[in-house]
Amino acid sequence: MDALEHRPPPIEGVALPLSLFHPLVSRWFAETLGEPTSAQQRGWTAIRDGRHTLIAAPTGSGKTLAAFLIAIDELVREGVQAPLPDEVRVVYVSPLKALSADIHKNLAEPRRGIRQLAEASGIEAPRLTAAVRTGDTTASERAAMIRRPPHILVTTPESLFLLLTAERSRNLLTARPTPSM
Repeated sequence: MDALEHRPPPIEGVALPLSLFHPLVSRWFAETLGEPTSAQQRGWTAIRDGRHTLIAAPTGSGKTLAAFLIAIDELVREGVQAPLPDEVRVVYVSPLKALSADIHKNLAEPRRGIRQLAEASGIEAPRLTAAVRTGDTTASERAAMIRRPPHILVTTPESLFLLLTAERSRNLLTARPTPSM
């Protein structure tokens, strides 16, 4: 079943409440962060509606989760149904290498927290992976990404250019066919 089939229908102009996320995702968010910010609610609504979205908000307003929580939710929904294939599903381009590392670090907390909630609830926790690909990524880390692509790839514009122009790394961004069951 396609992950997009799990999306609630878009509601134009209405903020997306936490209750529309998978229960593991909404529980993690509520227990860890409380109520979503306006930037998060408005961002989630636009992203869930499939619109190109620019989130401009002050530092500390939750922009990282505004950008990522819909994608994490879709991965969780799919991952509780069946193991996720090793393929890049989300590419996040950060303009600065230092921000790439911060964003990767900020993605670790929700992935870890959701996994812990799933295990505590007796649900097989989906394995959600993330990696950073910048100019500082070692050759062994790059090779590991090609062998087993992360679900979420955080990169810089320069590294994205290299990923798109080199055949081996371009394959990292190619979805693999799902095996027949």
